[in-house]
Amino acid sequence: MRVIMFDIDTLRADHMGCYGYGRNTTPVMDGIAAEGVRFDRYYCPNAPCLPSRASMVSGQYGIHNGIVGHGGSAADMRLQGRSRSFTDDMSENSLFMQFRRAGMHTVSFSTFAERHSAWWFNAGFNECHNLGERGAETAGEVTPRVLEWLEKNGRKDNWMMHVHYWDPHTPYRTPADYESPFAGTPLPDGWITEEIFREHLLHIGPHGANEINMWNDDSSERWPKHPGRLSSLEDAERFINQYDDGVRYTDDNIGRIIGWLKENGLYDDELAVIITADHGEDLGEFGVYAEHGMADEPVSRIPLIIRWPGMRKGAVAEGFHDNTDLAPTMQELLGTSMFRGDRYQYDGVSFARTLRDGTDCSRPCAVLTQCAHVCQRSVRFDDYIYIRTIHGGYHLLPDEMLFNVKEDPHEQHDLAAKRPELCARGAKLILDWTDSMMKTSHYDTDPMWTVMREGGPEHCRGELETYKRRLKGTPREYGIRLLEEKYKGFD
Repeated sequence: MRVIMFDIDTLRADHMGCYGYGRNTTPVMDGIAAEGVRFDRYYCPNAPCLPSRASMVSGQYGIHNGIVGHGGSAADMRLQGRSRSFTDDMSENSLFMQFRRAGMHTVSFSTFAERHSAWWFNAGFNECHNLGERGAETAGEVTPRVLEWLEKNGRKDNWMMHVHYWDPHTPYRTPADYESPFAGTPLPDGWITEEIFREHLLHIGPHGANEINMWNDDSSERWPKHPGRLSSLEDAERFINQYDDGVRYTDDNIGRIIGWLKENGLYDDELAVIITADHGEDLGEFGVYAEHGMADEPVSRIPLIIRWPGMRKGAVAEGFHDNTDLAPTMQELLGTSMFRGDRYQYDGVSFARTLRDGTDCSRPCAVLTQCAHVCQRSVRFDDYIYIRTIHGGYHLLPDEMLFNVKEDPHEQHDLAAKRPELCARGAKLILDWTDSMMKTSHYDTDPMWTVMREGGPEHCRGELETYKRRLKGTPREYGIRLLEEKYKGFD
């Protein structure tokens, strides 16, 4: 058996054709989806990059494994402690170790571990190919290395390959000579109008139209396509085109790999293909551009496509799943056993039966946490997302928000005041989930509160005073007083 996993950074599910997007961004991945099972409501329960891959690899939520942020104590896996053997239980039960334990030669093409000092990510790999650019590499640099490995080893049996592409991640970096297939074409839904964009120009908080570079409008000669600010609706539309270019460029490179497999007779019924992402991206939602800093729908909903030998084809799984489910699913499909199951348990639930015969293995809701840019905990249930904000990352967000994401996918109409009963339901779902997680935790602290006690989200620390000076004398000066009132005691 051969397995290839495409792990795509910042791939927003609703910007893929197979998820209903009105642009031809992902023709290769759409074709793979038609040959397997596409999971429609699949989420990263801990955003963004580091917490998401921690939950995917460990099969545990950040409230258990300890990683919910990008800095401080909550950016490291919790130590196992006294019960640790010669090896630790998480590494032995990690996602990629399942393939190794099933007798496969495992290889990864990724710079993720170095970028985040997350060396636990490499557990289970025989080979780790690191291009050394810590996420700044393009797919055009990664793909030749993958094809070189396939030329030498691809015709052998029993291998698993992990291919990590960064191209939809900010800064948007398609090569200078890459001609946009979307330039001059309207955005599929055109929800950002002139009026809405004028509101965005008054946004208070990082990664707004005035500060694409998080806290300022600096740009880089290395990334000439990625501007420091957006001054007009046309700028915003071109910027979203660049995100879509990154998605299409990634798809083109996946096509090169799939093409090689087909040319060499390896794209057969014995090849498994997994396509997923760590998180999505806000592209104007909440006035935020080119960032994955909320526990909201565009950031937390991610794709999952699985083409697996002998499993269903052209199917869609409708229920709620999250990326902690992937490790136990692979364990069941590969027939591997749990290492010290008396001590280590997955939070995820296997959906192998969904792949086999369509059995519904979903949850009634998905609880989502973000503590790198903001401190939020949210819950997706029915058609709604309910968001509780503990620290808004110097955005002026209310403490609770409610959106009908089926009718309002860009989260423009907060229903919290109109639907208190749904807010109460969402709050109870979060409370019940938190209680159940803490009851089974070996620690007495929710790591979200560790982030708060250590000064708030990593990407906000030390920025408030500088940002207030930036607002002074501008049409957004009104925000200085509001920030001081809302974030008294921080920074």
